[in-house]
Amino acid sequence: MAATSDREYEIVVFGATGFTGKLTSEHVVTHLPTDLKWAVAGRSEGKLQQLVKELQASNPDRLAPGVETATLDKESLKRLAAKTKVLVSTVGPYHLYGEAVVAACAEGGTHYLDVTGESPWVLDMIRKYDSIAKANNAIIIPQIGIESAPADLLAWSMVTHARRTLSSGIKELVYSVYDMKGAPSGGTLATAFGIFDAYSFKQIMDAGKPFSLSTIPAPPQASTSAPLAQRLLGVRTVRDLGTLTTSLQGGADATIVHRSWSLFDQGKYYGPGFIFSPYVHVRNFLTGIMVHAAIVFGTLFLLLSPVRWLLKKLVYQPGQGPSKQDSKHDHLEYRALATVDSEADPSDPKRITARMRWEGDLYYLTGVFLAEGAITLARDETFRAREIGGGLLTPATLGAPFLERLQKAGLVVDVRVMP
Repeated sequence: MAATSDREYEIVVFGATGFTGKLTSEHVVTHLPTDLKWAVAGRSEGKLQQLVKELQASNPDRLAPGVETATLDKESLKRLAAKTKVLVSTVGPYHLYGEAVVAACAEGGTHYLDVTGESPWVLDMIRKYDSIAKANNAIIIPQIGIESAPADLLAWSMVTHARRTLSSGIKELVYSVYDMKGAPSGGTLATAFGIFDAYSFKQIMDAGKPFSLSTIPAPPQASTSAPLAQRLLGVRTVRDLGTLTTSLQGGADATIVHRSWSLFDQGKYYGPGFIFSPYVHVRNFLTGIMVHAAIVFGTLFLLLSPVRWLLKKLVYQPGQGPSKQDSKHDHLEYRALATVDSEADPSDPKRITARMRWEGDLYYLTGVFLAEGAITLARDETFRAREIGGGLLTPATLGAPFLERLQKAGLVVDVRVMP
């Protein structure tokens, strides 16, 4: 790791006056240690000062954060990155505004977190900055929000449980968004539409392949095709999980989980035949077909620029999102089932089941992931990311310290062996 002990801040939240930035800052103020040295950063000093007043009102006994003005200019970002151990970036869409921030952190030995779900952009950042970040011991972790921290952490937890209790890896891990209530923010929608402006259909499809971010080749089992009916209709029934269908965020989640698979002992820890299969839970077969069709045809419609233009006019704008009142009854639950690689007794395969649940605002959860990930990077020493070294890593590489902090913040995680 680069020498960062003499830096002015432990954490800087860049884009702090935006929708996600404010939620992240709120969690810092209400939950992170009171002796934390941190700052809010953005383009407008006036807006930042107003944010600081709001944060102080929510916790008057805490020292106010520093205020740092910075633009997306390369030199401005280099100066900002040099002041902190960890830089949290909430300035999206990342394919438009993110590369300069990643470059400043990778070159300056500053750890970095973001909440993108833009797989083509993440693939670009790996190709351009992974080796630079490694050389400077900078840990760069994209997709540490709802995309794709829950999937990555739940998969890691299940693998770790299988290793500790059964001394085995995992073959297939079936993961489902089991229950969700929440609305997307303007930033999320702008990103979803903008990705089709920035990348060709082929680039999007290539980056969305399950093992596109993996550091090693996919296992042979990954090339096995699903049954024809499942490929056409998008529906699968899994014992103990119910009826499942295509997940809108499943592609982004799979790329990150499989990158984690490759980073942990080159696939040996998770298991040489590990495959992550993401879905969303639905009430019945017909609903599953309809959801699958909506995703397929919706994606095709987004290829048409007039459709994207119209949708941008009808939804939340970047920086906007659902109000706290609208979000107070939000919730999110994931369930997963994994088949253990039982070489000792193939006739009696064990299974690992897992559940992860959050009660409350889903975008606040993203702020929790960012804030708790940042304090883990700034202060905790015993996680896998330090063993791997710098580079473009994943949420799971923050390991047990990160997960324990999230559980203290209210994230419920339950993993167990089933007969």
